[in-house]
Amino acid sequence: MTTICVDVMGADKEPAVLLEGVASALESDADLKVLVAGAADAVEPFCASHDRARALVTTEVITMSEHPAQAVRKKKDASIVRAAAAVHAGEADGLFSAGSTGAVLTAATFGVGRLKGIKRPALSLPFPGVSGRPTVFLDMGANADVKPEVMVQFAHMGRAYSRAVLGVAEPRVGLLCNGSEETKGSEMALAYHAALAAGDCGFAGNAEGTDLLAGTFDVIVADGFTGNVALKSIEGTGKFVISRLKAAMGESAKNKIGMALLAGSLKGLAAELSGDQYGGAVLLGLRAPVVKGHGATSARAVCQGTLAAAAAVRANLTQKIADACEASR
Repeated sequence: MTTICVDVMGADKEPAVLLEGVASALESDADLKVLVAGAADAVEPFCASHDRARALVTTEVITMSEHPAQAVRKKKDASIVRAAAAVHAGEADGLFSAGSTGAVLTAATFGVGRLKGIKRPALSLPFPGVSGRPTVFLDMGANADVKPEVMVQFAHMGRAYSRAVLGVAEPRVGLLCNGSEETKGSEMALAYHAALAAGDCGFAGNAEGTDLLAGTFDVIVADGFTGNVALKSIEGTGKFVISRLKAAMGESAKNKIGMALLAGSLKGLAAELSGDQYGGAVLLGLRAPVVKGHGATSARAVCQGTLAAAAAVRANLTQKIADACEASR
């Protein structure tokens, strides 16, 4: 049995939505157990009605508006703090939370702990590709500024994820930049390029923004500032396209018929861009898999995120990242 701790507090949605996703995950995976962290009135009735669920009752919540580091230090009984501690103590093999990104990063980094030698954990998510091949993208916001040697670690972690989860034998790594030529970019981008080229990490050159959804690279790395801007740009573009299509539907009967025929495909596209099929971003570089869901998560995304955390445990992702980074030193 694989046990995943699920934090059902602190998201934009009510705990009931997250618990619906947990129930779906249990139904989908007969070898899964869950440790459900949250308020007693939410988690105890749920666990009483599900054989493979156990309650981790907590009395505090870290909200989206709170300062992450301060809240983690102050609220020792917050659900995400207790969830991370449970993983560290061996009560669970991995963690899923859709709470405050900063709080999840802080609690997981200090509670679960970093792998030996890992300087910075990184948020990663596979992007869908036009070619049909997904691209592992990191860092999506955990580290605004990183040194060149950390970027090389990101490349090794991304390759380990691509191998373990996506089955890519020899992942090709690209550096997100403003041009494909090796002379392009800021001074820091040029330093990243030089370190990656010398890092024996499958580096295949610079990747442009258009490569993120093209599937031309298996892994694309960036500092967290650049990565988060790119992520939000993709999310915003997806919302814009969907809104424009919805507006066009009301312009004529012909458009309505066309949209009705395309409805299933458009829902699939929206799900791909939202990351719901993966349940959220994986925080790579920690001693156990941690999946961070979107604050406005859906029950489906919670289900997929819980299953993704379990799959990462079973794929021995943590050890594979440790081995890859150890071999690079």
